[in-house]
Amino acid sequence: VERLVVVTVLEPLRQEWAQVQATAERLKEEGRTKEAVAAVRTFHDKLCNTRVLDPACGTGNFLYVAMELMKRLEGDVLEAIADLGGQEALGLERQSIDPHQFLGLEVNARAAAIAELVIWLGYLQWHFRTKGGPPGEPILRDFGNIRHMDAVLTWDGYPLPKVVAGPSGSRVETLPGAKRPDWPEAEFIVGNPPFIGGKDIRANLGNVYAETLWAVHEEVPDSADFVMYWWDRAASLLTANGTVLRRFGFVTTNSITQVFSRRVVARHLEAKKPVSLLMAIPDHPWTKQSSDHAAVRIAMTVACAGKHDGVLRKVVSEAGLDTDEPAIELSASQGRINADLTVGVDVTAAHELRANEGLCSPGVKLHGAGFIVTPDEAARLGLGRRPGLERHIRHYRNGRDLTGTPRGVMVIDLFGLDAEAVRQRFPEVYQHVLEHVKPERDANNRQSYKDNWWVFGEPRKELRPALGGLPCYIATVETAKHRTFQFLDASILPDNKLVCIGVDDALVLGVLSSRIHNIWTLRNCGWQGVGNDPVYVKSRCFDPFPFPLPPEPLKARIRAVAEE
Repeated sequence: VERLVVVTVLEPLRQEWAQVQATAERLKEEGRTKEAVAAVRTFHDKLCNTRVLDPACGTGNFLYVAMELMKRLEGDVLEAIADLGGQEALGLERQSIDPHQFLGLEVNARAAAIAELVIWLGYLQWHFRTKGGPPGEPILRDFGNIRHMDAVLTWDGYPLPKVVAGPSGSRVETLPGAKRPDWPEAEFIVGNPPFIGGKDIRANLGNVYAETLWAVHEEVPDSADFVMYWWDRAASLLTANGTVLRRFGFVTTNSITQVFSRRVVARHLEAKKPVSLLMAIPDHPWTKQSSDHAAVRIAMTVACAGKHDGVLRKVVSEAGLDTDEPAIELSASQGRINADLTVGVDVTAAHELRANEGLCSPGVKLHGAGFIVTPDEAARLGLGRRPGLERHIRHYRNGRDLTGTPRGVMVIDLFGLDAEAVRQRFPEVYQHVLEHVKPERDANNRQSYKDNWWVFGEPRKELRPALGGLPCYIATVETAKHRTFQFLDASILPDNKLVCIGVDDALVLGVLSSRIHNIWTLRNCGWQGVGNDPVYVKSRCFDPFPFPLPPEPLKARIRAVAEE
């Protein structure tokens, strides 16, 4: 994986060398050998001053691969000079590709030290293999090329956080003096930034760090994956005035194609000073050679400044992912690569339609397992005895209920009631929620969840009017290998992992179940999980979808089939 990205990023060096070789051959044929040698020496000087940066270098794998590839290229250059001038090559011993050109940023001090050692070991092994002896003294030098630092956030020491205004007037803590750190200048950037999903940043990195990160990187959506902060910074450097950066390439999670992460890519592709994707692989296994977790799916992207076509590679077959020699076959297609890592028509550019507004929403998000009860528990809480409770204890379905056998559970839905009304009208329910939900809510980071502990964390007030008065509605599982739609009775409350459409017309069910809508969905959806299953994203799959207006006889046929 590292080699595939690094080879593409460093491709300009190989292309330039091919041009220099052709020039040198022509000069040699014309009897201008000294000029030929000078051209090759000039390229060698440039090669020895080319820098590669990995801003999340870990233990240095990407930098090691980059150095190996550049040393191989240097070997070709030295061989060409020897062929042209014999002893002329000896003069180049004073300058050579060495560790000072391979720069790294790493937040883990131990990993940073290992990365520096890995680069030096690789350099010394290469020297012994090609020169037959040790390099000149001092053998090891402190170039300071691997820095122990956070690549996306820096702040003024470690004093107490400061409190600033947050969303909707809330107060949040951020680190004082926080800003984006400067990255060392480099002609090429490669790397594999940390895999943390956008929804997991707060849990993994802490409240204060997360709030500071979001405040400093205002142009990156808060829900974007953590790796996108590296992608955004590298893309900004590509088009900055006076930049020396020529290309960058990152391994990211394959969720780079999902909505919030995709927006980061789209903003740079569509900017006044755009960048282009030269190579992309949207979905690739993270093999045993690269990780202990063979089931992880990744994406690879290589970008440069300007408008250019690229090569989109897709995995055709894969086998032996848990072995040391995985067999992965890739296909290739050329063209302008879109932000969703496709070539051709950019369907993600479709706008949401007014006709679909307010019809589709995820189901409720509980934020409290105590809301779920069995029918027997519901009876003990007063269902069937307390008037009106049937509107607040309802049948409940999640994704597994729809794709497998329903659990037969119910859920306490107190939306629209304040705590005192619940206590007076449904005391058993109040006591149950007080004991089984409130302790979990008290530990939640969001103040509104603590304050409104008796109500779902996300009660979906926008969904309820859409379902009001309907005998049934359409639902699909948000993340599923096979996309199916079905009617659910209006008495059933849907879970957050169900996407619901407030329509009871079988014509709409038939259109959603059609091959055309399935193709549309697969081009717009995200991808998630070990099985790399498609995610039905409401804002991209449903809201922009143009429903057809078939003639009445065809409507009747579609309704009949959908009802069946």
